[in-house]
Amino acid sequence: MASITKQANGRRLIQFTDPSGSRKSLRLGKVTQRAAEATKVRVENLISAAMTSHALDDETARWVANLDVVMAEKLAAVGLIAPQEKLKLKAFLDGYTQSRSDTKPSTQLVYGHTKRNLIEFFGPDKVLRDITAGDADEWRLYLTKQKLAENTIRRRSGIAKQFFNAAVRKELMQTNPFAGLKSQVQSNPAKMYFVTKQQAQAILNACPDARWQLIFALSRFGGLRCPSETLSLRWGDVDWEHSKIKVRSPKTEHHPGGEWRMIPMFPELVPYLQEVYEMADPDAKYVVARHGDTKDNLRTHMSRIIGKAGIKPWPKLFQNLRSTRETELAETYPLHVVCAWIGNSQPVATKHYLQVTDEHFASAARESGALQNAMQHPAATPRIALHRQFG
Repeated sequence: MASITKQANGRRLIQFTDPSGSRKSLRLGKVTQRAAEATKVRVENLISAAMTSHALDDETARWVANLDVVMAEKLAAVGLIAPQEKLKLKAFLDGYTQSRSDTKPSTQLVYGHTKRNLIEFFGPDKVLRDITAGDADEWRLYLTKQKLAENTIRRRSGIAKQFFNAAVRKELMQTNPFAGLKSQVQSNPAKMYFVTKQQAQAILNACPDARWQLIFALSRFGGLRCPSETLSLRWGDVDWEHSKIKVRSPKTEHHPGGEWRMIPMFPELVPYLQEVYEMADPDAKYVVARHGDTKDNLRTHMSRIIGKAGIKPWPKLFQNLRSTRETELAETYPLHVVCAWIGNSQPVATKHYLQVTDEHFASAARESGALQNAMQHPAATPRIALHRQFG
């Protein structure tokens, strides 16, 4: 009823006559003879069921139910099974994001930005399997026209890869069209900013109350991520006796051992921590009282405070506070110790956090000046010293 033909290019196809008497071919691609024989048996069962109007046997029915999209479309094209409904982009993205109940609200927000960009560009009814690598390239160009920063485009490209990797794993697609897009975030030296101790004091003086002073100090002197680690800090995490603070890290808690880290109670932190402690209610749980603050609200208010201090707000407001502190600590302590306190890896610290400051240049210039002075005014030569000793 059906036969297997091996073509010159090594690909195999199954040729058969359908119930209407038409000769048709089912292309299998490069598969083994054994796999081709197994598929031929299924094809013959499908033809027999169609010719006799009988239901499929259980084994063939299970095989059809578990077909990947590619084979299902091939069988539908030659009339052996009914065409399957083609999955649309919005339906897939909605299903994927809703299924990720394991993610935090902040992650869902990031998913939402990428999902919106994909739907805006391709349209909600774009058939998932019709998206090509060339389409993905054009989508990336579309993001650049939205005047998004390069790292933002890379992050969203990475999320798009994640979405379509899930589609490939579910066998909804053969390949990921977004696989070739650059998604690794790059460091941008132009957005690095070192907040000096003089600037930090001016900002602390401009803070409206002790709460805001502590929010700033925890980032600038403690190296905490704000808002996630700052707003997660509890009074039970503050070990006054041993001068240590347990920092809970929502960002890294999914990594083994990343749920929390210990940092010293740095001397610069102590006065601001003590003041808030003395003002806190006896039953207060959190160190920084929550007033419905969000990441954007904290950044907005802190930008105003910095402006009030007569300083222009810098890029990546809170990250540069952490970066400043890590750079300072790296001057005194081994890098592996500093990274343990800040909560990042040495490669990340080197690429994204550690800065070359004006003081580094000034220190090098001072040492260079001292060396030149020593060369211009050398100490007494051995000959003179000998003359004075034996003359």
